[in-house]
Amino acid sequence: MSSSPPNLAVDFAGVKLKNPLVAASGTFGYGVEYEGILDLSRLGGLVSKGLYMTPRDGNPTPRLAETPHGLLNAIGLQGVGVRAFARDVLPRLARHDTAVFVNVCGDSIDEYAEVAAVLEDAPGVAGLEINISCPNVKKGGLAFGNDPAMTHAVVAAVRKVTKRPLIPKLSPNVSDIATFARACADAGADGLSCINTLLGMAIDVETRRPKLAYGTGGLSGPAIRPVAVRMTWQVARAVKLPIFGIGGISCAADALEFLIAGATAVQIGTANFVDAGVYEKILTGLTDYLVRHGLTDIRQVVGTLEIPERT
Repeated sequence: MSSSPPNLAVDFAGVKLKNPLVAASGTFGYGVEYEGILDLSRLGGLVSKGLYMTPRDGNPTPRLAETPHGLLNAIGLQGVGVRAFARDVLPRLARHDTAVFVNVCGDSIDEYAEVAAVLEDAPGVAGLEINISCPNVKKGGLAFGNDPAMTHAVVAAVRKVTKRPLIPKLSPNVSDIATFARACADAGADGLSCINTLLGMAIDVETRRPKLAYGTGGLSGPAIRPVAVRMTWQVARAVKLPIFGIGGISCAADALEFLIAGATAVQIGTANFVDAGVYEKILTGLTDYLVRHGLTDIRQVVGTLEIPERT
């Protein structure tokens, strides 16, 4: 038997990741905020905060509210804008040996394409994660990710302006996520992120007002993990694309659930606010799991879910 440690490297849509752990968008800033807190080169990759063409202030405060085993947020995609990111942040991230994915947003189909076009010539971008849960202000606030035709249109528009790996981030706030996965695949997506946050609300019973100034927000954290694992499994059965599994991952067993369900890699989100050492703990746990099961490669785990036949 080989004494070499198991291989944790994976290929995600042509991007080589040294391990399947990626920091999720919106919970890791632009990545540079964690310099000095952890070694970014230990990550398989990171996804930037969402970027529009111009800077955004985001929503009024309060913008965060804790819930049992979860976190509600209504940040409003506050950000510096894509040009400032390309000018000021990407050079700093280039110092670290990790894959950098950029989360692309837009208030219109044209803006998605414009942001992607700016990033096309920017050095150090491994791929684009398309946030199709942004509000479509030209369509009465309907989210692009809640209509298969609009989902297809956004992905197709971005596909025309970039050769980089294109990874739409699917909304869970739909009746059949597989339909949206297929729409993305048909429009030219190279991979999928599954899932974004679930729409939720928390109320202060004393004031009888929402705990978030915006009213509703996105629910993340361990509370949503069973939903995210189920949707990842459904998407993996619907399309032949690599998947980033996302939703409440805080330990190796959590990550393994997504991998077994069919994800190629995983993104860690809310846990970033709790434990900056979570990546090292999960990497150790994944290695221990593979050794314990006599496996030599993390890819031997992907998509191995067995479901007994129903009688």
